[in-house]
Amino acid sequence: MDFRFAPEEEAFRSEIRGFLGKELPEGWAASAGAGNLGEGGDERWEFLRSFQRKLSQRGWLTLGWPVEHGGQAAGVMQQVIYNEEMAYHRAPTQLGVGPDRVGPTIILYGTDEQKKEHLPGIANAETVWCQGFSEPGAGSDLASLETRAVADGDNFIVNGQKIWTSLAHKADWCILLVRTDPDAPKHKGISYLLVDMRLPGITVTPLVDITGRHAFNQIFFEDVRVPRDCLVGELNRGWYVGAATLDFERSGINRVVAGIRMYEELISFARETKVAAGRSAVRARLAELGIEIHTGRLLAYRVASMQAKGQIPNAEASMSKMYGSELQQRIAGTGMQMLGLSGQVESGRWAPLAGRIEHYYLHATGLTIAAGTSEIQRNIISGRGLGLPRG
Repeated sequence: MDFRFAPEEEAFRSEIRGFLGKELPEGWAASAGAGNLGEGGDERWEFLRSFQRKLSQRGWLTLGWPVEHGGQAAGVMQQVIYNEEMAYHRAPTQLGVGPDRVGPTIILYGTDEQKKEHLPGIANAETVWCQGFSEPGAGSDLASLETRAVADGDNFIVNGQKIWTSLAHKADWCILLVRTDPDAPKHKGISYLLVDMRLPGITVTPLVDITGRHAFNQIFFEDVRVPRDCLVGELNRGWYVGAATLDFERSGINRVVAGIRMYEELISFARETKVAAGRSAVRARLAELGIEIHTGRLLAYRVASMQAKGQIPNAEASMSKMYGSELQQRIAGTGMQMLGLSGQVESGRWAPLAGRIEHYYLHATGLTIAAGTSEIQRNIISGRGLGLPRG
């Protein structure tokens, strides 16, 4: 068994690093808000769109898509390397959920007309998509969603509310889960729609997160008429389409690598500065985190290895997701202990690491909620991985 990447895979890694060194602005990775795609003015947004177009021109935006749909049909490990390097350099890999979730879902379940209409725009970085799944009363228990869609001739009339929708204020289109049969069991009466965000009756309002930034939103639908040809898959079987979309979300390596970059910065800081927690204690904690990071990386590689063999990592993907999310919280907590009160300074000359640890600590708080809570992941691991009975 060879635990090393092949020479051609390492060559691809070098190509990505060269591209990022050329295309990312100087000091990008050192910016506390580098990963916040929803923030900033028109100039920043135009840079992000321009960067996406450059990724598209190289075929990287849709690296794993089939060639006939605008992708490169790249292998799983090549995609892992790409995600690893992009996360490490804090590069804006994509805007919205088009390339990694919407496109693959349409390829699997969409009609020929839907593929022709939407896939080129995603592959060419022309359209931005958001995901309208969660609701105020339906988060982890997503099947309890209440947003209604009633058939009316050639349209569905949609009424309801979605929440925590990233980039809804910038998105052109939305993938939307709606209830189309209120009398069916909750998993059976859901449908999956593609919704133009410019339709009358759609209102987007901002949700400012704990870091003080605007990436999340609420979406309100009031008598929104969505054409019936925007239905993906079968009527009332959208739960299974939505489950496929969520499966595309759970890769894992990016969570671990995002923590590695901050870990390396904390090591450099500890070498150069007197730390609040005491040098011997810090040395021991950083050593422990180093072991945890290697563990997290191997868990993510395990998921990729299974996918490369045509296997379906279920409990394994949940292990990687949960471990990576909680690992970032442990790294952030260690950073705050090392920096002491100065770690709470956001910016300015007295802010260690240019305020990145303060932002990272606050951001990491939500990581065990986003993309499936740690409680949900533990249920999957115990039930589907260990075969334990439901209690």
